[in-house]
Amino acid sequence: MTQSSHPDPEIFALLQDLWLRHLPATRERIDLIENAVNIAIAGALDESKRAEAQAVAHKLSGNLGMFGYKEAGEIAGEIEHLFKTFVPAAIPELTRYTQRLRSLLAAHL
Repeated sequence: MTQSSHPDPEIFALLQDLWLRHLPATRERIDLIENAVNIAIAGALDESKRAEAQAVAHKLSGNLGMFGYKEAGEIAGEIEHLFKTFVPAAIPELTRYTQRLRSLLAAHL
């Protein structure tokens, strides 16, 4: 979170506190997505894992956008879409998006 995206210091402080409380869940969600991508690479992505990854990406998309991480939120939305319409040919794109998501948030996780 950056101060410039929330000019009111009180609101920024509240959002910063909320972000810090959500960090463990955010880390877990990114880890789950990465795990699902790795399972897909191995050719073993079942419907349950696909649906879970899609739902987690959806949650991340909304949460990241709310906290001012617009690009990361958009990437999570792309990941959600790729899991929703999953085909094995999408694995390279899923891999790139997942790596980009981790990279964008690395300094904040």
